Amino acid sequence: MNETDSKRICDEKNNNTFLDGLGCPGRFDGWSCWPPTLAGEVAKQPCPDFIRGFEPANFVYYKCEDDGSWIFNVEKNYSWVDYNTCVNLEDLNFRTNITIINSVGYGISFLALLVSLALLFYFKSLRCARILIHMNLFTSFAVNSFLWLVWNSLLLNEPEILQNNSIWCILFNIILQTFLISNYSWMLCEGLYLHTVLVWAFISETRLYKGMLVIGWGIPFLETIVYVSARASLGEEKDLKECWSKETSFDIIKQVPVAGTIILNLLFLLNIVRVMITKLNSGPGHDSGSSRSSLQALRATLLLSPLFGITYLLIPHRPTAGSPWEHTYEYISTITASLQGLCVAILFCFLNGEVQAQVKRKWRIAMFRPRASSCTVTTVSVRKFVRSTYPANGEEKV
Repeated sequence: MNETDSKRICDEKNNNTFLDGLGCPGRFDGWSCWPPTLAGEVAKQPCPDFIRGFEPANFVYYKCEDDGSWIFNVEKNYSWVDYNTCVNLEDLNFRTNITIINSVGYGISFLALLVSLALLFYFKSLRCARILIHMNLFTSFAVNSFLWLVWNSLLLNEPEILQNNSIWCILFNIILQTFLISNYSWMLCEGLYLHTVLVWAFISETRLYKGMLVIGWGIPFLETIVYVSARASLGEEKDLKECWSKETSFDIIKQVPVAGTIILNLLFLLNIVRVMITKLNSGPGHDSGSSRSSLQALRATLLLSPLFGITYLLIPHRPTAGSPWEHTYEYISTITASLQGLCVAILFCFLNGEVQAQVKRKWRIAMFRPRASSCTVTTVSVRKFVRSTYPANGEEKV
């Protein structure tokens, strides 16, 4: 319900309320609906639950003066409601810190992903199915990071947008959730691709990449259609408020497929490690013992875990509000979620040997050109002083 609808409902309610004596007229202050109140009395309303840092269990008070007018703030030069009693300073500071950490983390991830995409776009010689899948994964994370940055900015600067519940706000949140799901689907594509090329060596990478496109972008789109259709048609009034940002029973439509991708990636990872150990043991260096195989398998696991999304399995359940673990959970989940794009960029671009080789090659060429130009100028300058004929008698040879 937006502010216009809230004001209309408030006015209709107040128009049907009459006072026996002098009093203040009912009014809507933008957040709360105040009924007509007798002079000298204090009206009370529960604090709004859609404002970040407000405690809904608290109450806000509005005094009707003896002359039948609402209390007037001289400094503000208008009648206003003091909502300071609603503020939970501890919770407000906590939520503000979470938002700042979230924004900084997604900002760093967004910049790192942009650099990664720029490098992969620039070095066309790297183009292959594996790199293209990386680029789609980077794109999904980059768009998701950007949308989170915009969303956090909106909530900080315009907290009333949740109350207004406009169509554009709902659509924005739906798009954000779609790209969040696509992160998991492209993680699945990475695991499926690596598993496929390791287990089945003779397979068309072109056809495999096309299949990855369908899975990576198609699955999130279909999930979103099912989710939106179910929530819009079957949801209660409370499920359709606050830009669809609050958790509801319909979230299971998104959560089950995401959990499925994580479990599948775990199975892929275990089998990939098994195949890698088998190949290492059968290779030239297998005499070095099982410790070497275990170490390399461990390294592969640590490198692939962020990609496959297994880190999300570490915190499967959100604590209830007020739980002793709530703050710890929020800090850990915020840091890991916002910086996962950075981890992906580092592991699969900045630490990629092929990318590093191309960057070093480009750097050497760029450094060589000024030297080559300098050598050319020097050679031309020297040649101006070189005699093209034999020196005459008495002249020294140059």
